[in-house]
Amino acid sequence: MFFVDRLDAGRQLAARMRGFEQDDPVVLGLPRGGVPVAAEVARTLDAPLDVCLVRKLGVPYQPELGMGALGEGGVRVINDEVVRGARVTPEELEQVEARERAVLEERARRYRGQRPPLPVEGRTVVLVDDGVATGSTARAACRIARARGAARIVLAVPVAPQDWTMRLGEEADDLICLGTPREFFAIGQFYADFAQTDDSEVVRCLEQAAERVSGRHT
Repeated sequence: MFFVDRLDAGRQLAARMRGFEQDDPVVLGLPRGGVPVAAEVARTLDAPLDVCLVRKLGVPYQPELGMGALGEGGVRVINDEVVRGARVTPEELEQVEARERAVLEERARRYRGQRPPLPVEGRTVVLVDDGVATGSTARAACRIARARGAARIVLAVPVAPQDWTMRLGEEADDLICLGTPREFFAIGQFYADFAQTDDSEVVRCLEQAAERVSGRHT
């Protein structure tokens, strides 16, 4: 067992990342479980916090198979190889995109209210999740941050499989992980408490970070 809970994981990860505050980064947490971890990193780096909203586009008859991803601001990443291999028609792709775009927009309203997404163009972006399993969500998040104009992407997680750098090394400029155990079956096995993060906790983390940053400028 590596971590008591996500708060503990965030504090340990934040301790590893001291020095990154010199880059004046923006910290983006992957909802929902990555946001409490990211909140601790943002607090330590005295950086603004936001969510990186990603929706996987699943093949219609095999939703767990990702054929791409959507992000805010109209960003879309399509894996043409999967689309061709699964014989997904343009109409089917359009239907999946419309459904997931609606979910994306609803979550943005739920998490931020009236606040716009934090701008990341030309900035160092620290993407944080509570762990990496297959890496598909992290890969999509990196590509979306890049498409939004991030100058440098740092992917930081508490735990990941041993081959995670091979899977994600081309997507991020820096990869930071506290532990890469040999026996890896699921992220939750490395947490004593891996209860699901609810929406209210995500909102609370974002509001507290926004108050911290605004207080710094008053």
